[in-house]
Amino acid sequence: MPFEEFVEDRVFSPTLVANALHTTRAEIAGTLGLGRDAFSCAPQIRAQKTQTRLRQMLEILHRVEVQTGSELAAYAWFRAGPLPGFGGLTPNQLLRQGRADQVPAHLDRIVAGGYA
Repeated sequence: MPFEEFVEDRVFSPTLVANALHTTRAEIAGTLGLGRDAFSCAPQIRAQKTQTRLRQMLEILHRVEVQTGSELAAYAWFRAGPLPGFGGLTPNQLLRQGRADQVPAHLDRIVAGGYA
């Protein structure tokens, strides 16, 4: 899942992301906690919040793709995999709360042999 596959016009493209994950742009927007019009025009797609959340999701998916076996499995984990160290919240929920940076730190602890 190289990041450059998802870049179009120097920004992350919700269409390319949705196509790779076999879903819709509306579902990606909902997953990221963005309004349904977040992907409706170039200025909204280029908005800092939109681009930040797309990047954070892609970074997390990239980190777990090897362990889950595919982009689709990584996306399913992102949306539904509860993290015990966060009261059962999913990575998706943490991202929506502005806590996406805690997911890689959590994964680092697990790889290092620590407890979640």
